Amino acid sequence: MAKYLLIVESPGKVKTISSFLGPDYKVMASIGHIRLLEKTGKYNLGVDVDANFETHYINDPGKRDVIKKLKAEAKEAELVYLASDADLEGESIAWHLEQVLKVPKKKLVRITFNEITAKAIKDALTKGRDIDAKKVDAQETRRILDRIIGFRLSNLMLSKLGAKSAGRVQSSALRILAEREEEIQKFVSKEYFEIYLPFTKARKNYKAQYKVKIKLNLIISAQYKAEEHPKEKLQNTGMAL
Repeated sequence: MAKYLLIVESPGKVKTISSFLGPDYKVMASIGHIRLLEKTGKYNLGVDVDANFETHYINDPGKRDVIKKLKAEAKEAELVYLASDADLEGESIAWHLEQVLKVPKKKLVRITFNEITAKAIKDALTKGRDIDAKKVDAQETRRILDRIIGFRLSNLMLSKLGAKSAGRVQSSALRILAEREEEIQKFVSKEYFEIYLPFTKARKNYKAQYKVKIKLNLIISAQYKAEEHPKEKLQNTGMAL
């Protein structure tokens, strides 16, 4: 057994990283997430909306062998490096690995790197940290929203439109589009004219704007505004004919 276990997300990284670290390290892949939200409870959400949005997870049945091998290696290793990606999903995967592997917390080290090079990997091993709980919470919140909004709405969209899914992004974007379309449909166009009047004062040229709005072929309001002269106040007058 190797002294150290390093777990990445993608199996495509295993061989390359192993070549950088030597025989003391065992590099394995979780192949993405190893736990799923259950389809139980109210609306089969796996999220208890009546109890502070408590989540209920199960180990991914398709990762049974992966989990078994990771547990065996983690049990024997002196240290377990959780090297999933540096984004929110990666932080969440590291946290789920912590929950599933059930090894003492002092044996777990969270590391991240942005490139697959010997220098980057070895530098990361010297900069271990704890799992960032705020990032985990952020990802879990996103996952809960996906389940509450997208999970229920997807069935409706499938039955009405033939669409396969509706998540937090599509749902929000669709609402924005619908509200904008409502504004367009309610818009009432009004005819107006703009007249610009040039004049000269103290050998300086100025421009005034005369704006007229038309309704039922009658001039109902007019506005005069003197512009481009810092010493003059704006003048507004209204009139009806």
